[in-house]
Order: sequence, then C-alpha cells, then structure tokens
Amino acid sequence: MAKITRKPVPRKAPVPKKKAKAAVTKPKAAAKKSLKATKPTSFKPWTPAEIHEVFSRFRAANPEPKGELEHVNPFTLLVAVVLSAQATDAGVNKATRALFEVADTPQKMLDLGEERLRDYIKTIGLYRTKARNVIALSAKVLSDFGGEVPRTRAEIESLPGAGRKTANVVLNMAFGEHTMAVDTHVFRVGNRTGLAPGKTPLDVELGLEKVIPAEFMLHAHHWLILHGRYTCLARKPRCEVCLINDLCRWPEKTV
Repeated sequence: MAKITRKPVPRKAPVPKKKAKAAVTKPKAAAKKSLKATKPTSFKPWTPAEIHEVFSRFRAANPEPKGELEHVNPFTLLVAVVLSAQATDAGVNKATRALFEVADTPQKMLDLGEERLRDYIKTIGLYRTKARNVIALSAKVLSDFGGEVPRTRAEIESLPGAGRKTANVVLNMAFGEHTMAVDTHVFRVGNRTGLAPGKTPLDVELGLEKVIPAEFMLHAHHWLILHGRYTCLARKPRCEVCLINDLCRWPEKTV
C-alpha cells in the first residue's frame, strides 16, 4: 500500500497588532477638545441696578401683563394649565372655551365624565391622559379640599397632572403669590440673557427669585414668558427690537 504524504499547509503570517494606545487616545483627545469648545461662555453677573432697569422697562412697556390661558375662576385656571402641558395656549383656549361653558366647577366636571370630556379636548395632545387627570383632580379637589382649589404649592402638586410649574402659575395668577413659573420660554431667557443661568427649570426658578426685586415679582414670570414667546425666540431672536438688548449678556446677540 502506497504511503500518502500531505504537504504541510503554510501558516498565515501573524497580522501585527495595532497599537491600542494610539487608536484610543487620539479620538478621546479630539472629543475632549470639541466638548471644551462648546462650553457656554461664562456671564458677567448682573448688578442689582441692571436687573431693576430690566424689569422697569418691562413694566413701562406692559404694566399689567396677563397670562394667555383663558379661564373664569381658579378651578378653570388649574384645568387649563394641566391641559397646556406640551400644548400651545392657543390650542388649549380653542378647546376650553366650550368646555368651561358647561363645566367650570369640580362637580360639573365630574358630572360631565371622562368620556364626554375627551370629546371637548381631543384636539389637544395627550388628551386621553389629560382627561383622566382632570377628572381625578376634580374628585380630589372635592374630597380633600371642599371643592376649592388649594392655596399651597404642596397641595396643588398633590393633584393628578399638576406639577411645580402648574402650582406656581395657579398661586401667582389666582392668588397673587410671588412665584416664578418656569416654562420653556422663561428657561431660555434666564439662560440666554445670563439673568439666572441654570441646568434645570428649578435652578432658573430659584435664581430668578433670588435676583428679581420684590416690587416686580407679581408680574415677573409673565414679562419673561412674553419676552421669550415674542422677542427672545428660540431660533431667531429678535435682538433688534429687544427692550433689553443693551444689557443682555448673550454673546451672539445681533445688535
């Protein structure tokens, strides 16, 4: 029997390993440099005189600013603010005009019921969840607070669908408390101008409360909301018509 011989299979030459250190270090260094480059410029702190001047100008231009959510009493204000989450004031007003004609108290809202309430507010985003919350908060206002909207932040925040911003709006507009409701507009203005820079709405809220003189606090959040909504716009701020463009700390202002 003939002997079978197999030729040895040549082994592939080992592929030299890449230097891990060089491959990893370079991107990290680049990322760190890029992150550092995008950090916001630190603001020169506002002086008390400058802050007084800012709100004096707001007051002179609009002595009695009003919230744009339509309501007829503290309860309908509470409902409107709960419905306004992730929705425009104009969209909420369109839905609530007819709603508040038939349900302007907690008992009337309960009598209306969740299903019929949904029909009134179905043009508002998240209307199913919001209808459920409005019925639940109506029941709680009746059972826990005698049918009256409570007058403390903690009590309002205990209601379904109501958070800190809702409580601040109701306390300010319905009961004249010196609260600062921070929505997306106030958050932007507080950070962009340097009045009260903060990473969270609560940071901005507390910062504004700390620096705004008491004489302006009743209307301060309305002035800032309106300023952010119509002048200090998110994408194209109208610096050319801004009442406070000479004081604003934003490094990218166009005047």
